[in-house]
Amino acid sequence: MINSIRYFEEECINRFEKLEDNFMKNPLQMAEYVISMTAELHNLGLRMIQDSLEAMDQMIQESPIRLKHWIVESHTTKQLVTSLGTVTFRKTLFTNKETGTSEYLLDRILGLERNGRLTQDAQARLLREAVQTSYRRGGEETSLTSEVSKQTVKNKLHQLNFPVHEEKAEKKKVDYLYIDADEDHVSLQWREKKGDLRENENHQKNNNLITKLVYVYEGIENESPRSKRHRLINPYYFCRVNTGEDNLKFWDEINDYITNHYELETVKKIYLNADGGGWIKAGINRLEGVTYVLDEFHLEKYLTKLTSHMKDSRDDAADELRKVIRSKTKKEFTRLVDRLEEYLEDETGVKRIREAREYILSNWTAAKLRISHQDGVKGSSTEGHVSHVLSSRMSSRPMGWSRKGAGNMAQLRAYYLNGGDMLELVRYQKKEQPKAVGAEYDVLSGDAIQRSERNRHGELGKYTDQISHSMSLQNKKIVYFNSHIWGL
Repeated sequence: MINSIRYFEEECINRFEKLEDNFMKNPLQMAEYVISMTAELHNLGLRMIQDSLEAMDQMIQESPIRLKHWIVESHTTKQLVTSLGTVTFRKTLFTNKETGTSEYLLDRILGLERNGRLTQDAQARLLREAVQTSYRRGGEETSLTSEVSKQTVKNKLHQLNFPVHEEKAEKKKVDYLYIDADEDHVSLQWREKKGDLRENENHQKNNNLITKLVYVYEGIENESPRSKRHRLINPYYFCRVNTGEDNLKFWDEINDYITNHYELETVKKIYLNADGGGWIKAGINRLEGVTYVLDEFHLEKYLTKLTSHMKDSRDDAADELRKVIRSKTKKEFTRLVDRLEEYLEDETGVKRIREAREYILSNWTAAKLRISHQDGVKGSSTEGHVSHVLSSRMSSRPMGWSRKGAGNMAQLRAYYLNGGDMLELVRYQKKEQPKAVGAEYDVLSGDAIQRSERNRHGELGKYTDQISHSMSLQNKKIVYFNSHIWGL
């Protein structure tokens, strides 16, 4: 830090004064003044970080604790990409006396991976951009003045692990809970490795992957008192690409979230709005006390298939079908569809209307609940949310994924929309570090530092608590950093 202070006094202050002089002479050049001042402050910040890192490395070299186990092997100059920019600094390679292994001890204390050159703040910035736009943009936005390759961004994404949901100390009490579920389809370049996609007899590759979206919320409200737009109340998102047994674990995770965050004894109903897909129906059994409701988009889609050939009478026919679904039986519904089928002459139309009939019959109770809109049933917004949460990043533009990349990006999208902190996610990747062992070493306590300062200043010692001076701060920094050297 001393070098940084010297640099500030000898160079920065003079430059700041010159910049201000130029601005005073020509106030119209405020933009140039701000840009130049930003560049000077940026350089100062990088120098301060460099100074701190080299001071830490020097303290490791001088530490008697380090001497017991490690010897100096060599010195080298390295670069570290931070969110502020690239810092170039000198650090020391040490060799362990007992094992013969070599290591940059400063890297260990900083929590850097072996040969790692990205700080946690840079990685958080990288993920924050990549989750919204692209790998390329994520690499460009890693730092204010530096960038990394899109391959680096991809590697970081593939390595991500995500935290589990913890139980809240105080659970919410609500009358109704809603769960919406739907899916998006993304294109794969490969599944596990390049070249593993297979073609069928029609020369079509099995490159389609279902990305699943489920979100839990407490209801719907207007965005503002006069707005006609609506928004979900406290939504929480879940995204996965899992199948089979993992699909059931996915639903168990959703169930755990609901159980851990809500007083279920006070909830009158939990509604699941969905299209009745197989992976969704498999999950209904994993959720306790859930009522399945057919989402409005798919119900209307199949009503259109049943009535599209009726031309001018289409709306009347659709209204009649809704009345039958709302208050009558499957038998009466089938009878009405049979009458509509009589107006068809082509086989394609007959096939379409029969598929639509079977879909509604297989989701009969869920369709009745959707049309009745009673007892807290709300309109669903699954299609819009699929577009917003998944498609906008993963499938709306031509792009190819691996299964791992698509799965982690889907999870990262959910984490981001849930308000997750990217820096905390980066830190979560680190395994729990062993606690530093310091009991066997002599430690300077705060009282010891004060006694040392009082003795050094003699008669002025009684004023030491009120006076800040460079040596006191330096001692404090040494003690702080030594606590990290103890475990080496």
